[in-house]
Amino acid sequence: MSFIGIELVRRALEPGGPVDPTPRSEGRHAAVAAVLREGAGGAEVLLIRRAERAGDPWSGQMALPGGRHDPSDPTLLSTAVREAQEEVGLDLEREARLIARLDDQPAMTRGGPAGLIVAPFVFELTGAGALQRNHEVQETLWVPLSPLVAGQWQTVMPYEMFGQALRLPAWDVSGRIVWGLTHRMLSTLIERLQQPPARR
Repeated sequence: MSFIGIELVRRALEPGGPVDPTPRSEGRHAAVAAVLREGAGGAEVLLIRRAERAGDPWSGQMALPGGRHDPSDPTLLSTAVREAQEEVGLDLEREARLIARLDDQPAMTRGGPAGLIVAPFVFELTGAGALQRNHEVQETLWVPLSPLVAGQWQTVMPYEMFGQALRLPAWDVSGRIVWGLTHRMLSTLIERLQQPPARR
């Protein structure tokens, strides 16, 4: 599988019915938006580099736009839409269409589980998609999916937890290391793309 276009992503991810926007477990929740567009080399996903901020356990890391569920958000999908608007200026209700929801993932920090479950929602950009970063975002980057699926950018991220030295799977995207929660969520998307048609 060398070329990954938006049409292939749609076929692999679109469910048979409406996407469930509700929490699938008890506890604290967050939601992120995996925003895709068709680029010159196929489907691309929008990544952000979080600003360096004291007290942020994910400071400076590569991520998907998103954040914690607010009590004013009707659903987790609303959280993903609101956070994308706040962080990168995208109005996903007007400029995108919802494709799917990926598997929820537990957030981790160096101290272990963060007590936060993250729901990833996949969108296809249908509008112009002009980006406008807020103070929480240092950089935005459109990353082609094809090299990720082909394993071209695989690397490892040295990490220490509970005194144990680990080497976590990661991607090196032009010197930007994508690892941890973001790597796990995008790996789930890639696994769906790699499934044979009979299993979809």
